[in-house]
Amino acid sequence: MKRRTQWLLSAVFLLIGFMVAVQFQTTSHETEMRDTRDVWEVREDLKTQQEHQQDLLEKIAGADQTIENYEKQSSREQVETLKGSIETLEKKIGLQKKKGAGVELTIRPIFDEGAGGQEYPSVSPHLVSRLFNELNTYGAEDISIGNERLTNLSPVRDVNGATYVNNRPIGSLPLTIKVLAEDPEKLQDHMKASPTQDIFNIDNMEIVFEVKEQLVLPKYDDPLHLEILEEAGG
Repeated sequence: MKRRTQWLLSAVFLLIGFMVAVQFQTTSHETEMRDTRDVWEVREDLKTQQEHQQDLLEKIAGADQTIENYEKQSSREQVETLKGSIETLEKKIGLQKKKGAGVELTIRPIFDEGAGGQEYPSVSPHLVSRLFNELNTYGAEDISIGNERLTNLSPVRDVNGATYVNNRPIGSLPLTIKVLAEDPEKLQDHMKASPTQDIFNIDNMEIVFEVKEQLVLPKYDDPLHLEILEEAGG
């Protein structure tokens, strides 16, 4: 029992460290990407960094509370607490399916293939990344595109002219993107007013939004190389 508890405790700390590292990596990357900014952009960026910092502090406080609770419990209670912590952390980083209210986006061509001499459109990695960034800015909590769950480590790239997410092609139009949010209607309103819609229109695409009470997002399937979790559960 003691050895099993040690594995579980190690797994929790590993997951917490992974989340903090990913958050730090994302924050650093966003800061490096901007070279020229006006005063308003600097203020917005500062606000974003402060929010990231607050989020990290809350994660650290949560980890401290877990340790404190763990030390006060019996061996059986310790195991149950740690299992619950692992499950919560897995949900946060996308290792489990997630349900909730949100907005479903459908990206589809404005004109049918061949109509008016228009070439059938496809979504570039740049457009996908821009869309994801705006969704996150306006309150998205979890995102999936097709059958791919998005995480802070999900690569969006071009492979021989096709857009890949999580090292798999997203496919052709129409594309479905599911977004969980605390306030889906507010997120939808922000996105409808966003210039991203106009940018998609230029490339013969439109985004249709629909608020839904229940959406189911798939889990992130790619390995995270956290072998310790398998040993903890064995």
